[in-house]
Amino acid sequence: MAGPPVIIWEHEVERLLRYKELIPRLEEALGKFSRRDSAELIQPARTTVALQKHSGFMGLMPTYMENDGVLCAKIVCFYKRRDGSTLPSTQATVVLLDPECGNVMAVRKTVLIFKSSLNSFREVMFPVSNLQVMDGEVITGMRTAAVSAISAKLLMRSEAEVLAILGTGRQALSHYNIFTDMFSFKEVRVWSRSREGVERFGRSVSGPVTACVSVEEAVRGADVIVTVTTSTEPVLFGQWVKPGAHVAAVGACRPDWRELDDVLMKEAVVYVDSREGAMTESGDVILSGVQVFAELGDVINGTKPAHREKTTVFKSLGMGVQDAVSANLVFDKWKTKASQP
Repeated sequence: MAGPPVIIWEHEVERLLRYKELIPRLEEALGKFSRRDSAELIQPARTTVALQKHSGFMGLMPTYMENDGVLCAKIVCFYKRRDGSTLPSTQATVVLLDPECGNVMAVRKTVLIFKSSLNSFREVMFPVSNLQVMDGEVITGMRTAAVSAISAKLLMRSEAEVLAILGTGRQALSHYNIFTDMFSFKEVRVWSRSREGVERFGRSVSGPVTACVSVEEAVRGADVIVTVTTSTEPVLFGQWVKPGAHVAAVGACRPDWRELDDVLMKEAVVYVDSREGAMTESGDVILSGVQVFAELGDVINGTKPAHREKTTVFKSLGMGVQDAVSANLVFDKWKTKASQP
């Protein structure tokens, strides 16, 4: 009879997953996705189911990388929480399995990645002989921030000095960490709806931040702006954005949710991770009526230019392939560590 699953906790994922190894894999995956080669990558658009009673929805994100032997599916639930709610706004599970079998109840090597605010893994038991359970909070935060940083690497001006972050949650922290590590900003401005949020954020980061009382104060003159809010209506307005700035918009992942106003969307050159995903899920794109110029993978592949001299927006929705390559990296490193005497 199979024993309980091996658990790879959050601190272990943090130790194994490193941006310097993750970013090249994500860049390669983005390029593969945009080539639309089914032998390289198959990733349908996210399928969603409304959870009306609970003000949320569930999304299913399958991915198959045939040449790499990676089969993955992410199940993610998003919720629009009331102000002051202590419940998480996102819960996700990523299943990574051997594509030859395709059955999580009988595969030889399987990874289930759970993101849970309660970490109640002791209640999870599967009759699988070689099963690893991995905390997914770190993976979700790091792969999202890494792709935003890739967008800045491709699209921001080389002389960028001021970074503005709108939001102070876990995604804001992940973005601060990688943006300040990869780039040399002279100032990092942060805004939150509450003073407590900015103060908490300031204590959690390793470098200095400038606390701002309004979005306008935070973004005026900023060279790079990251929006990681839970807002469903625009919080960033084009009249405040410096010409030539780069915006990485991470929140607002539903067709009726927005973070950016029409002025900004229509004045900017718009890049996305997935064109199909943006046209079905991004309220910033759909409601503004703008045309998507390119996917990041197009720029990586050299088929579309990077307009660094213009105002640019990267609309991030997240893709299953990002979770797949991140999880596979953690699993590979975990196996190497586990095999050592």
